[in-house]
Amino acid sequence: MAGHKTLDDLFKAVGLKGLRVLVRADLNVPMAEGRITDATRIERVASTITELADRGAKVIVLSHFGRPKGAPEAKYSLAPVAAALEPFIGRKAAFASDCVGEVAQKAIDALPNGGVIVLENTRFHPGEEQNDAGFARALAENGNVYVNDAFSCAHRAHASTEAIAHELPSYAGRAMEEELRALDAALGNPTHPVVAIVGGAKVSTKISLLGNLVKKVDTLVIGGGMANTFLAAQGKKVGKSLCEHDLLDTARRILANARSANCEIVLPTDVVVAAEFKPNAAAQTVSIDAVPDDKMILDVGTDTLAYIAGRLETAKTVVWNGPLGAFETPPFDQGTVAAARQVAMLTKMGTLISVAGGGDTVAALNEAGATEDFTYVSAAGGAFLEWMEGVELPGVAALEH
Repeated sequence: MAGHKTLDDLFKAVGLKGLRVLVRADLNVPMAEGRITDATRIERVASTITELADRGAKVIVLSHFGRPKGAPEAKYSLAPVAAALEPFIGRKAAFASDCVGEVAQKAIDALPNGGVIVLENTRFHPGEEQNDAGFARALAENGNVYVNDAFSCAHRAHASTEAIAHELPSYAGRAMEEELRALDAALGNPTHPVVAIVGGAKVSTKISLLGNLVKKVDTLVIGGGMANTFLAAQGKKVGKSLCEHDLLDTARRILANARSANCEIVLPTDVVVAAEFKPNAAAQTVSIDAVPDDKMILDVGTDTLAYIAGRLETAKTVVWNGPLGAFETPPFDQGTVAAARQVAMLTKMGTLISVAGGGDTVAALNEAGATEDFTYVSAAGGAFLEWMEGVELPGVAALEH
């Protein structure tokens, strides 16, 4: 993590008792009927908040929630999320109904050493998404130092993720530090051979990702609906399968670039097909050269899985984004589940480092019961994908100044 100061650097630099620490968290958790349905993001920021509070700091938490249009909306208030934070940090979490100005200042002044307060949604102000320097200064007035522990928001150049880091001494929180370390091990400075598994429905959403990976990995496994476009680009018939016929030239260009970079691209050699896309539909495994015109490809076949398994056996690093088939609908989940369990097993045995991310990926790994055994599973979504594309993330870059 060259260039990023961490909490350890903060602890060496200054005493924390009474220090006002602004922590940018990602408390944008999914909710249904007023209840949080997945507390992963709260769990991941808890250690940073707890460490700071235990050392006597006044911990002031900044976050956005939902998509308000630069003005307060009751349904996007962070008040219920602040209450939900308490069991994870083992102490009360106060709440202020604004993140800047007199309301925030008075609430922070009343906070005891070691106390925690959540400020209201930063996106209730238009200056947040505009990355407005004036709004960033208003946020910064509430703290002595800034800690960014929201990697999942690092791809957004917003006032609370980018501009504020230029106003205060800035550090990476524990979750941010762990994420950056895992990503560096996966693609920044990985141990070779590196295998990347990329799936999902469409090539169009991952052109930049594939273009970056062929320059960095030894083997690139392409699955999901996007594999159909590559197969069609090679002249294979894909029946009624999802296929972006307007991107065949793009697929051919990616294949050519991979050859130039000595990156092996693995595409299905056999596939699971069905006439209907529905749970427990009648399915059969066929050679990629024998896909019926009236059927669609919905998963990889056993021969393809065996070949992938061989590549995983010799790998030292695996990076995963996207499922190999239509995993939400059995029986088309079998390829993804089998590969995920093998990566998990090899990771547990200590033979490889495995890093995965992206919404569908996390859901697929959870279904396979493999998440806990991966080296690191990112909950960052868009930021993880942009990092895999080789894009500089504003919220990370700002910590390097």
